[in-house]
Amino acid sequence: MVKHAALALCLDRLNAKPAPYRYIDTHAGIGAYDLEGDEAERSPEWKDGVGRVWDAERGAPQDVRNALAPWLNIIRSMNAGGLKHYPGSPFIAQRMLRETDALRLCELHEPSTVLLRDAMGRDKRVKIEQRDGFEALPAYLPPPERRGLVLIDPPFEVGTATRKADFDWMLKAARAAVKRWPQGAYMFWRPIKDLDQVAAFDAELASMLIEDGGIEPEKVLAADLWVRAIGEGKLAGAGIVIANAPFGVADHLRAALPWLCELMKQGDGAGWRLQAASAH
Repeated sequence: MVKHAALALCLDRLNAKPAPYRYIDTHAGIGAYDLEGDEAERSPEWKDGVGRVWDAERGAPQDVRNALAPWLNIIRSMNAGGLKHYPGSPFIAQRMLRETDALRLCELHEPSTVLLRDAMGRDKRVKIEQRDGFEALPAYLPPPERRGLVLIDPPFEVGTATRKADFDWMLKAARAAVKRWPQGAYMFWRPIKDLDQVAAFDAELASMLIEDGGIEPEKVLAADLWVRAIGEGKLAGAGIVIANAPFGVADHLRAALPWLCELMKQGDGAGWRLQAASAH
């Protein structure tokens, strides 16, 4: 949820300038989700996430409503009669990008690619490739528009070894990308199960972005939200690192995160953070 709220804020800021830009998604998924479908019924975590926000948002302070508006406006546009559908990152981008902008979406798994194509429909701005987004990313950079946002959001499959591999792949992809396009905005999503693992990844990523990419330290931003105590390898929350975050995004996240944390906490140990990522 932090990822999607932040993504919508970044796209909203990119829309503030008339020049066209490109959105690139390395692990696009299926595009949009049916909250009344079988999968949502088997995994109803959304009820304690976007479901709580949907019910409580109108009573939130104005600065929180302003921060969540770009994301929630997309959700409202899909749900005229109650919360039944939820947008994935590609759908949010498709709804927010303008006619002159472009979307490039990668999804490795064929069944998901089929659903993604259905969700995106016929749209001349969108190109979908069934391939590994980590491998595809260098070919997309720098984009011809010279403006844009890259979302790197791997699946982080179950298993410590697989999770570590996704962290390693993200670092490798980030290193190659920032060398080709250091001016771009990048968003990296990671789950929060092991705080030491997240901290080690963030530090290595920040070092690489700052030292190899020449990105100013204050422009590497970490935003996290966890709803329960972190430990024992269980998923406690998730968050993002944004490189070259557009102006104003940090202020909006600073307003929204404490409200979201209080709304969604599940026992003691819930928390949030927003800070410039620190290098080794």
